[in-house]
Amino acid sequence: MQEAIIGPHPFAADGLLLIEGGVLSVMQKFRQDAPHKPEAGGILLGYRRGRHLHVALASTPSSADSRGRTHFYRKALAHQQFAMKRWLSSGGTLDYVGEWHTHPEMQPTPSRLDLEQWQAIHSPRNSAAMVFVIVGSQHQNWYGVGRGNILRRAILGPETT
Repeated sequence: MQEAIIGPHPFAADGLLLIEGGVLSVMQKFRQDAPHKPEAGGILLGYRRGRHLHVALASTPSSADSRGRTHFYRKALAHQQFAMKRWLSSGGTLDYVGEWHTHPEMQPTPSRLDLEQWQAIHSPRNSAAMVFVIVGSQHQNWYGVGRGNILRRAILGPETT
């Protein structure tokens, strides 16, 4: 299993963003490191603790999701069931904190479509910070935190593969 990564929360002074090693290991399994592998993704669950964000779990693609070499469209039901089961078993403390998906590029960056979808997920009415991860084809990931209409890159490390 990978080591957890941690870094400054881009929206909270003295706040931290932590992504557990198990989450990184789940996402790593779907890395597009070969031409035949389609994009993958899911939701991120975790905890909001004051100024801190803690990502503890990641859902995996379901058979209902639409996946291709350069696209991933998450269907809500399987991921919603994943979230509800964990929310209930945690006594309502584990929350939806973001989204992740892969890109077939070595140094991933959000596409225009990614930015549009993330803004739709995180409307200006929702003031809670959300985590967004893009898993690259090699050993680099892109980490961001969105709040309102703003998405900022998060610098986390060290990351091992």
